[in-house]
Amino acid sequence: MKRSRWTSLALSGLAVCGLALSACKREAPASDRLAWWREARFGLFIHWGPVSLKGTEISWSRANSNPLCPNKGPIPVEVYDNLYKEFNPTLFDAGEWAAIAKAAGTRYVVLTAKHCDGFCLWPTETYDYHIGNTPFRRNVVGELAEAVRGSGLRIGWYYSPMDWRDADCRTERNADYVKRMQGQVGELLTRFGRIDLLWFDWDGGTIPWDQEGTYRLVRAAQPAIVVNNRLDCSFGGLAADRDIGPNADYLTPEQVIGTYNDRQPWETCMTLGTQWSWKPDDKIKSVDEVVRILAGCAGGDGNLLLNVGPMPDGRIEPRQVDVLKGVGGWLSGRGESIYGTRGGPFKPGRYGASTRRGNRIYLHVFAWTGPSLRLPPIPAKVVGSRILGGGAATVRQTEAGLEILVAEGDRHPADTVVVLELDGPAAGIPAVEVPGQAFK
Repeated sequence: MKRSRWTSLALSGLAVCGLALSACKREAPASDRLAWWREARFGLFIHWGPVSLKGTEISWSRANSNPLCPNKGPIPVEVYDNLYKEFNPTLFDAGEWAAIAKAAGTRYVVLTAKHCDGFCLWPTETYDYHIGNTPFRRNVVGELAEAVRGSGLRIGWYYSPMDWRDADCRTERNADYVKRMQGQVGELLTRFGRIDLLWFDWDGGTIPWDQEGTYRLVRAAQPAIVVNNRLDCSFGGLAADRDIGPNADYLTPEQVIGTYNDRQPWETCMTLGTQWSWKPDDKIKSVDEVVRILAGCAGGDGNLLLNVGPMPDGRIEPRQVDVLKGVGGWLSGRGESIYGTRGGPFKPGRYGASTRRGNRIYLHVFAWTGPSLRLPPIPAKVVGSRILGGGAATVRQTEAGLEILVAEGDRHPADTVVVLELDGPAAGIPAVEVPGQAFK
């Protein structure tokens, strides 16, 4: 049954009021909120919706919609907005998605509960454009939340505050839209148990989202939730890869590995293929490429949120699954160099990257430009060395620096992880550039 616009607004308002009354829950300190997230280092992003039927980019392929290129997009609005009537992903299995995420070695999953096109993967009460009105009808958000938590992973939602389909969004009726928007956020954060992360996006347009009120709603519903920085992003204002507003938790560089930054938490979001949603015969990254990207992120003191786009039938494409499982296989023997580490002390460069934890430095060597790798001196003594996954490393330490030697037969084609055991904690060693290894 369709609800009137005013009924939807009333329901949204009631949801927001209810969350405001629950604000007596104490918000967790940022350091406590982020502890699990920093430990995790690796998450799985999932972009999905009716647009998978076309194999084009989610939202951005909807014609004449987005504020950055308003006259572009290959799918006419009347076609795009009616794809949901054909969307019937009968092979969707939330348990299988969770199992794939776990096999990949990821520690959290973030699903596009609503993208810029406005389609909701749960049966929202705020309007009729949602999964409950497709032939499939099942609650994808609810099923995935249960499956992911059941597998021991953390769950989060991507949510687009803008809605290119909603006639009120960014118009003189925007206040009505914001009530619906906040009603949707309230549903996502109160109907599906503990939610660990909320990933807002920005499309390059104006940001009239009642940010303060929206943040209050989020923190009241889920005091321990981790929130990215894009609700506040705007041209001439805060930037996704540089600025964190007073209510957000971390930076979000996109499709590039963030630069070394041990002062502000950050997470690179990157596609496994060439677009965010599923594309037939897409070119996808290899296991070795993903391993180096992950190690580069951790070495820069950041996280990697790696994206896959499931197919129209509900399955994650087998090629993508193979890559994810390959990365998980690499992590099964080398995960100690990623999980729970901090970046440094040797900043990432053409040689690779380094991470550290306790009395250990983990050198992630991607490229050997000679018989050995030379590194700057550090104020600690190396008392032992080994290679994760097997093999021997020789370390020569002098006042001039470190020289690392590994026989060619012991080098991994993607990332040779050399463990340096120190005579004291690695955390206090200042981060340094590796001479001659800067990116060009």
